[in-house]
Amino acid sequence: MLRENWNNKLKISIIVLVILLFSGCRSQSSIQYADDNSDLLIVKKIEQQYQTWYKTPYHYGGNSLNGIDCSAFVHNFYRQKLNIFLPRVTTEQLKSGKPVSELKAGDLVFFKTGKGEKGMHVGIYYKDGNFLHVSTSQGVKFSNLNEKYWQQHYVQAKRFVN
Repeated sequence: MLRENWNNKLKISIIVLVILLFSGCRSQSSIQYADDNSDLLIVKKIEQQYQTWYKTPYHYGGNSLNGIDCSAFVHNFYRQKLNIFLPRVTTEQLKSGKPVSELKAGDLVFFKTGKGEKGMHVGIYYKDGNFLHVSTSQGVKFSNLNEKYWQQHYVQAKRFVN
């Protein structure tokens, strides 16, 4: 009886140890990057988009170099650079495309940053954890998905290009 009790405790201890080991190995972020050379053409197009728009401020509902919002920025990139027509509004963009777990250049990354439709944000994944978007305070810029703010607000990524 004593030996059986000891074996049960040992089994439980081993199970707990294995669970702790595997949970400790998990990445803090569920976002993975599949950066590779096949994305070079899209990477160049994202860089061109940045060069064209980098001084443009954020303006809700805007769609010009005088001011643009995140969904119009993404919509324009896909239309002008990739000849793909996306919905104009972030919530509709989120409903489209193919969900992905490993990001490639050109994938859209979505965030919940506030309430309602105005509380959704979208950017274009670039490479090395960076994405291009329109910041409400700094305009068109690159940010990194590993920043705490973006990790906390990340919702999903969608792919519209093979």
